[in-house]
Amino acid sequence: MQHRTIDLRSDTVTRPDAAMRAAMADAEVGDDVLDHDPTMARLEERVASMLGYEAALWVPSGSMGNIIALMLHLRRGDAFLAPEHSHVLGSELGTAAWLAQGMPSALPHDGGPGRPTPATVTASAGGPGPYFTLNTTLLCLENSHNFAGGAVFGPEEWNALLAAARNAGLLVHLDGARVWNAAVAQGVQPRELTVGADTVQVCLSKGLGAPVGSMLVSDSARITEARRVRKMLGGGVRQGGILAAAGLVALDNLASLAADHDNARLLAEGLRERGWDVMEPDTNIVLATSDDPVGTVSELAEKGIGAVTVAGKVRFVTHRDVSEADIRDVLSRLSAVRA
Repeated sequence: MQHRTIDLRSDTVTRPDAAMRAAMADAEVGDDVLDHDPTMARLEERVASMLGYEAALWVPSGSMGNIIALMLHLRRGDAFLAPEHSHVLGSELGTAAWLAQGMPSALPHDGGPGRPTPATVTASAGGPGPYFTLNTTLLCLENSHNFAGGAVFGPEEWNALLAAARNAGLLVHLDGARVWNAAVAQGVQPRELTVGADTVQVCLSKGLGAPVGSMLVSDSARITEARRVRKMLGGGVRQGGILAAAGLVALDNLASLAADHDNARLLAEGLRERGWDVMEPDTNIVLATSDDPVGTVSELAEKGIGAVTVAGKVRFVTHRDVSEADIRDVLSRLSAVRA
């Protein structure tokens, strides 16, 4: 029996809806490299304000936003800290070492899924030493943490980790690709999970539904330099307002993320009822344990269910293009599948 494919590989597979396409078609545009495209400028001002910062910069991808931040913060040979399985450690093709020339150091998730304790940050940062001592200068955090199953941490933990980093003399970058999900899941404003960092990267092209784009936020001086670095990386855009218009519509979709979280819980509950070992999701990512993740993903694909393997588990991601009825359809196809 042929099934319609239900794509749960990622929330990046979302497609712009009619309202977003209309906004893109009607966008006011200009040459962003020469004159700062007016729609791009509006998007950057809006995101900076939402997150509690002076300025923002549109970038084509979250990976570019992260590497620009690391290039701003790291000197050649500096070490930086990040929780194990963070996107900046394993999913950005080594650009932290190649382009930012930093030495990564992975931290355990001893503070909960996806984050270290403040004590671990303090201990890992080290202290002053002789001239041949490795300099650790930056802490990178991720909220929600993708490979920890979309795990989130709240304002209290965020501020405690910030304080530990500051006391150790570290700069702080937040990979907040899905910080919108983290905020909605906890019923807080996004800025409560971002204020205090030196730089923050957020995505518009995941659960919010824009086809392209992320934002890097910081103070005005850093964003001025970040614009130069983006150009160096080939990320200058001309009539970027067409893409920025999609981002502005995407920001109106924050409330819809709650439905994605509900669908993730529905999926997790149904998988457990069918014998799967599944983590309870905080947000829109469901991780299932499997003795053979690759084989399980192949078996799911034969049933028209898109999933991927991450960190030795099978990952499903709910999103705005997947309905509750779709999730129930997925579960109806799984009676013969075991992780």
